[in-house]
Amino acid sequence: MTIELNHTVIPARDKIASARFLAKILGLVFDEAAVDYFAPVKVNESLTLDFADRDHWSSDFTGERGREIHHYAFKVTEAEFDEMFARLEAAGISYGSEPNALKNMDINHRGGGRGVYFRDPDGHIMELLTVD
Repeated sequence: MTIELNHTVIPARDKIASARFLAKILGLVFDEAAVDYFAPVKVNESLTLDFADRDHWSSDFTGERGREIHHYAFKVTEAEFDEMFARLEAAGISYGSEPNALKNMDINHRGGGRGVYFRDPDGHIMELLTVD
């Protein structure tokens, strides 16, 4: 049996702003005409991130302002990492080498690859990595 993740829901205070933000950083197209209950961002042929307006949500992590946050990791190629990282820097977004060091403005090199963490507008931790 082959199992593939089809979509996941990401809680947001402003689903359209959050979808726009992540699509911009990842270099994806966000189709505002497709917004209904969700603001979907198509990551690839099989995965959609569905942003949904929520006032409260639950998780294992607690953010700086006491809000609970989620962690989403995206494995990308070295070239894609360069492009996405350049967009992070151009937007002036703080980033870090670890999920508990989100503002050290450093990249990790675990496993011979590269990785970086940053927050989306709702405080969720987004991760870009090139090696598992």
